[in-house]
Amino acid sequence: MRRFRRHRPAVVGTVVLVVLVVACFGANLVAPAARGAQDLTLGPTLPSWHHWLGTDELGRDYLSELLYAGQISLAIGFFVSLVATLVGTAVGAVAGYLGGAVGEVVMRVTDLFLIVPAVAILALALEGLGSSPLTIVLVLSALSWTYIARVVRAQVLSLREKEFVEAAKVIGASTPRILVRHLLPNLAGLIAVNISLATATAIIVESTLSFLGFGVQPPRTSWGNMLSQASGLVGTPQVYLLYFPGLFILLTVLCINFIGDGLRDALDPQGKQL
Repeated sequence: MRRFRRHRPAVVGTVVLVVLVVACFGANLVAPAARGAQDLTLGPTLPSWHHWLGTDELGRDYLSELLYAGQISLAIGFFVSLVATLVGTAVGAVAGYLGGAVGEVVMRVTDLFLIVPAVAILALALEGLGSSPLTIVLVLSALSWTYIARVVRAQVLSLREKEFVEAAKVIGASTPRILVRHLLPNLAGLIAVNISLATATAIIVESTLSFLGFGVQPPRTSWGNMLSQASGLVGTPQVYLLYFPGLFILLTVLCINFIGDGLRDALDPQGKQL
């Protein structure tokens, strides 16, 4: 924690992200208006003291809609990163430690996932399976574990030759114990960084899919489909409806990346002890 606190961008990113997460998931308490509350007589209005981010064409408070939409975007990002990291870490650790034919087969399967056009596969899968948030999480996770698997495998190939692993083998430690108690703790920094980067990537991919019409569908809202709905407003007075969802995505991704940098420096076992 001391080393993490010395990384100022990471600390600022953590504070901003926590505020954003609390505001989104506590929108029932902090949002200026209820979800979907309309005032058709008001119509679209520019940001003001009454509506900090303005209102949309249905007279809905845009800040409130962004906070409620953030619940889905953030949840998808967090769950995709968690599932993909768990699967990728397990696959990479087993492939790296066992090596041989098992490791080669596992990594060739991983390579197959890497070469497929991800966005096209995602669009087709969501078109066939539906675009519920759960489906999006499962499909994104199925295509997001490969990077961490390759990185973990490379690290485990190096670590398995270390003296502490040989000592664990000599005293009779089982393979699962060596992986869980001796190898994975040395990968804590790598895993933490991957969770942060995978979260940011998942939010961007979900937003891209929703923008293209393959992601979250109405009446559910996410930052991506809010961008899609406002995409035709460029050059009009209502263009602010396009800017604010993009700003929320940018702010979230920047904060997560700063946190990832801070975690990498703080958890690096070979880093300078501050």
